[in-house]
Amino acid sequence: MARRKTKPEDGRAALIRFQEGDNAALAVAVRFLLEELAEQAPGNSVEVRVPPFGATQCIEGPRHTRGTPPNVVEMSPEIWVRLATGRIDWAEALNKHLVQASGTRADLSEVLPLI
Repeated sequence: MARRKTKPEDGRAALIRFQEGDNAALAVAVRFLLEELAEQAPGNSVEVRVPPFGATQCIEGPRHTRGTPPNVVEMSPEIWVRLATGRIDWAEALNKHLVQASGTRADLSEVLPLI
């Protein structure tokens, strides 16, 4: 498991500030939620990308070692916060093309929302 870089209390505070309209807190909130995902669904079979703020690997399964991972999920920071906090569900985000997911294991419906 990757070591946390964001203290949980700082991450939760940033998440609250962002949800109250403080866009400057978005980067910390995104990184905190990515770290939370890696902790709650450890593994290396899916790479979740939230440019420009970060990426993480999660979900048990086959590990990739070089090149583009076979299972990739990518979305905007705002959509990531909404998914991770349950303000939108995985199926809705996919249906509205708010998330790009490729690979047979690129399904986060079992691990979201995080909080």
